[in-house]
Amino acid sequence: MASVSGTIMPVAAPLTLRIVAECTVSKARACDLVLPHGSVTTPVFMPVGTQGTLKGITTQQLESLGCHICLGNTYHLGTRPGPELIKKANGLHGFMNWKRNLLTDSGGFQMVSLVELSEVTEEGVRFQSPYDKKEILLTPEKSIEIQNALGSDIMMQLDDVVSSTISGPRVEDAMLRSVRWLDRCIAANKNPDKQNLFAIIQGGLDSELRKKCLEEMTKRDVPGFAIGGLSGGEEKDQFWRMVTLSTDYLPREKPRYLMGVGGLDLPWSPGVLCSLRTSSMRRTSSL
Repeated sequence: MASVSGTIMPVAAPLTLRIVAECTVSKARACDLVLPHGSVTTPVFMPVGTQGTLKGITTQQLESLGCHICLGNTYHLGTRPGPELIKKANGLHGFMNWKRNLLTDSGGFQMVSLVELSEVTEEGVRFQSPYDKKEILLTPEKSIEIQNALGSDIMMQLDDVVSSTISGPRVEDAMLRSVRWLDRCIAANKNPDKQNLFAIIQGGLDSELRKKCLEEMTKRDVPGFAIGGLSGGEEKDQFWRMVTLSTDYLPREKPRYLMGVGGLDLPWSPGVLCSLRTSSMRRTSSL
């Protein structure tokens, strides 16, 4: 069932993926993902440090636990303390005192979590800041500008995110816009030799829309791909159908990030990276 390979598969710099073992039935795989701040053994859950910190734990403790990658949020860090201050601290690594890898979300998820405070147009998404009520325009270019300043090892494209329980024309509009925004993100990236930009597959629970998104986005030579638009309240069988469909079309030689998955009841996922909310860990006394 499993095939073992010692072949190193280089993808767009600065990232290398080595597939160590792969199940021919489930497509689950074990990999070594080499990033600018070290190697990450996958599959792996990334602890979420939304505002540049993991509540209740220091970076030294996190390192001693064997964590090699964690996540920060572009929207929140871009709002406060802001990219200018973080850039003065030698990027988010210096700001956090973290020597290992970082992935930054683009801010797209806030279109769902802060839906009452946001408005999406072709230009970008307008937010009303939850801190001071000021209006913020987050465009694909601005998202990448902030992520370039943060200096994360993996950057996510700004995508048009809708709830996975929504159906109808809005889902197709969001998928097509995400493809257009990916091109703008690629053009805006000033550090392609230092930071890896991942595309995000959208299409909701519609198989045809997701296939269309996969067809378009895989034409772009980005270092990796994320499976987005899921884990928003849909049934587990719907979730797995879309994950399976996505992995059928994603390039084998590139890493995969299954977004928004933090539950511990999932079997070995074909996604390379998944996120795990630290709030969930703080509230869990035994696993």
